[in-house]
Amino acid sequence: MSEDSPQQLVWMITGCSTGFGRRFVPAILRRGDKIIATARNLSTIENLATEVSEQGLDANNLKILELDLEWTTAKLEGVVKEALNTWGRIDVLVNNGGVGMKSLIEEADARLFARQFQINMFGHVDVTNAVLPSMRARKSGTIVVLGSRSSWRPELPATGPYASSKAAFTAYAETLATELAFFSIRVLIVQPSSFRTENMLTYPYHNDKLIPEYDILREKALAGAGSLHGNQPGDPVKAVELVVDVIMRQLVEQRCGFHEKRENINEQSKYIKSTGGEHITISNTVKN
Repeated sequence: MSEDSPQQLVWMITGCSTGFGRRFVPAILRRGDKIIATARNLSTIENLATEVSEQGLDANNLKILELDLEWTTAKLEGVVKEALNTWGRIDVLVNNGGVGMKSLIEEADARLFARQFQINMFGHVDVTNAVLPSMRARKSGTIVVLGSRSSWRPELPATGPYASSKAAFTAYAETLATELAFFSIRVLIVQPSSFRTENMLTYPYHNDKLIPEYDILREKALAGAGSLHGNQPGDPVKAVELVVDVIMRQLVEQRCGFHEKRENINEQSKYIKSTGGEHITISNTVKN
């Protein structure tokens, strides 16, 4: 298809079956933009068009694609090619997809860490690399990386693989920002805290190698995760709206040629621009 008006953005988002990813879809459509929503299993997002239509939104601005972050580089590149051919470009790539594999570190193994990193980071590296040539050619675009506060403030046992992958992903994004600044491509790193999403706390515990000495700690960690699920203070809908607002503000600033060094978005978050990209740290006080 031919490109639409540059005033209408085209977004591509990974991991739209649940969590922040699914909530991004209506938030973006409400602004009149187009979105390519992806998920590991297409069946989990097949009803998105019906959902957005029931909210009075234009389902013609929604395209769904299957994308598994554990696929090969070549297969992921093929999905991105199809996405680019849909509306001629991708203005904003949101690297959101991921899982939280729960395991105490000594009970984990390198294979568990490798799979956690593949889903939460390496797959996104392939997707990003496939999108970047078109952004570089236009000297325009935004890459969003969904990190986690746990990457620099791990608070719960059994989150080591997850926190490690998010820390690596954040460092990757900070370096990427320094390399893409020359092409006027911006990188936004989002680090949410505790929000009512369906990901981290619902993933099963890795139990291939249980060590008896950890039984008490493990049981306490699992009980704590179970009691927290659904009771997290953060409202994911409000968080997503905040992220979209910041991205739109970035684009306006970029077109107008000015940037704030540091600013408070509101009482619940902080936006910091540095040579390592833009960061939003969203506290769990973004709530009802």
